[in-house]
Amino acid sequence: MTRILVVDDAKIDRLLARSLLEAGHYEVECVTSGEQALEALERIRPDAIVTDLVMPEMDGLELVAQLREVDAEIPVVLMTSRGSEEIAVQALRAGASSYVPKRLLEAHLFETLTDVLAVSEDRLAEQRIFASMQHSTFTFELANDVKLVSPLVRHLQGATRQMGLCDAAECNQVAMALHEAVQNAAEHGNLELQSEMRDDDLEGYFALMEERAGSAPFKDRRIRVDAEFSRDEASFTVQDEGRGFDPADLPDPTDPANLERLSGRGVLLMRTFMDEVNYNDTGNVVTLVKRRG
Repeated sequence: MTRILVVDDAKIDRLLARSLLEAGHYEVECVTSGEQALEALERIRPDAIVTDLVMPEMDGLELVAQLREVDAEIPVVLMTSRGSEEIAVQALRAGASSYVPKRLLEAHLFETLTDVLAVSEDRLAEQRIFASMQHSTFTFELANDVKLVSPLVRHLQGATRQMGLCDAAECNQVAMALHEAVQNAAEHGNLELQSEMRDDDLEGYFALMEERAGSAPFKDRRIRVDAEFSRDEASFTVQDEGRGFDPADLPDPTDPANLERLSGRGVLLMRTFMDEVNYNDTGNVVTLVKRRG
């Protein structure tokens, strides 16, 4: 069974996170501080860690930094609250894989953790496949099926790691950025779903997604992903067949207020984790670049 370590000094939030994850059939252990989390790693190795940001003594940023030294393979999901935006961005840059605002835990904690775990599975096995690669290119043309996102991202993550472009924590971040880019192409590009709807009406969002996935012209659209690897950098281009958008209308990922909006999370993660993120003029092609660290 997948084991999750929850770190939060607030009892109500700690118990809520535990109940949500146990309902998803995860095995959950809880501790109340960063120090206790590091002690727990001496006797268990969790598959992922979910941690609050604002805690006494060792906060979430310090914990992420220490975890990167102890075991960079373990992905970390942050639980953010209003007022913690700046430290959350620092923690993402330090090695955390994603985040969920505390006010949206019930709706999005399980979903976010599932995505994070999906992109970190089978990492060691895939690394061996690409161990001798010096230069390579891949082109994928995918049906517009969100179930294909995680297997594709795992494949590209393995190639990135084996090229020696980044360590385990950074490769987790690359994978999360790619996951957001490809999922955005499927949902917001090809299905033309409005990202703001996820904040206001999640049930309606998924209902509309299912409806459009089975109707023309949405169901016939495809996603193209081009990836080029060298020992110096990796470049990923994701293209959808939707109507596009004006990239100038994207939320500013440097605005701390956007941490409280799930609709801006993808842009924030991509621009925080990658060295370059560029859209074409019509907004249906995004290129992400990661250089050797």
